[in-house]
Amino acid sequence: MSRPYRVAIAGTGGIAGAHAEALRAAVTGPSAGAGTSGGDGTSVGVGTGRAELVAAVDVELDRAKTFAETWSIPLATTSLAEALDSGQIDLVHICTPPGSHVELAAQALVAGATAVVEKPIAISLAAVDELLAAEAASSGSVAVVSQHRFGSGARRLRGIVESGAFGRPLIATCNTLWYRDAEYFAVPWRGSFEIEGGGPTMGHGIHQMDLLLATLGEWTEVSAVAARTSRDTSTEDVSMALVRFESGVLASVVNSVVSPRQTSSLRFDFENATVELDHLYGYEDQDFTVTAAPGFEDEITAAWAKGPAGQPSNHLAQLTAVLDALDSGQEPPVRLADARTTLELVAAIYKSSFSGRPVARGGIASDDPFAQRMDGTGAPWS
Repeated sequence: MSRPYRVAIAGTGGIAGAHAEALRAAVTGPSAGAGTSGGDGTSVGVGTGRAELVAAVDVELDRAKTFAETWSIPLATTSLAEALDSGQIDLVHICTPPGSHVELAAQALVAGATAVVEKPIAISLAAVDELLAAEAASSGSVAVVSQHRFGSGARRLRGIVESGAFGRPLIATCNTLWYRDAEYFAVPWRGSFEIEGGGPTMGHGIHQMDLLLATLGEWTEVSAVAARTSRDTSTEDVSMALVRFESGVLASVVNSVVSPRQTSSLRFDFENATVELDHLYGYEDQDFTVTAAPGFEDEITAAWAKGPAGQPSNHLAQLTAVLDALDSGQEPPVRLADARTTLELVAAIYKSSFSGRPVARGGIASDDPFAQRMDGTGAPWS
């Protein structure tokens, strides 16, 4: 594409700044020596700008205007339709609360734009399926923000799994142990099944669970429990799940917003090595630890030394991949259908927790209450 992609950002809260910063940093062309280079060859901070921020949209006009002034955006408005009518928009970055994602993404698709949507993509499986239908009828597409997939450490790990260099993966753990106090939940849309879609299973742990699935492949069954232990919300504040994978791997998943020592961690035990990732909101290569089984030290060290390096898991990593895909006429990552797989696991965790029974992949039909809402027939504490 000869001109920069024209971008509107809908929702100008905290995460919108990360999108704007990544879009400004996304460049094309060889490094001129003034910037840094990602391990996958991506130049950062030099070259030709690939994106032009042309509209800021927010339900509060003053907030949209402040964001527009901060990022030198010419149009501030409360209407995405107005932004789309103002001139050709190539991408719409949707950074609003989850309950509005599908409606705004559908507007972008009708205009033929690509919608780049923050997780969770929607607050129900039914809503995702509506958006899949809208995408099929549009010349545009949907890319779901899953930035942890794009760090070099995760890409190196996926290569290890695909090559079998560490032996078969056997067990895994996936923990999102965060702390959110009463002030955090004072924001009206938080802690609500109606607007946020759920608690830490939906809005916090989904990024780590997405990386778990991207690494290990198709899941087949989940057994789970969820509870509201402390926070004054409509949703759970803790959930625990046991997930079976098609490959035979077993994984435990814990999501919490009541854990004062915060951590995001994944662990993968292979036949010949353990790979651990410990971080909070984003990782770099040094956040991975690899431990070889006795007698496999040289082999494991050599295998881990191969592959990409130097790319943190951040919005720039994924947005660069999105722009690269658009440049080549391909569908940008992460596809809506891929994100639905993760959201189906979330829905299954809720259904298993509230029904007391395991839930198989594909076990939530379109007419199931848990397809319509994550709390299905109602949380036990409601």
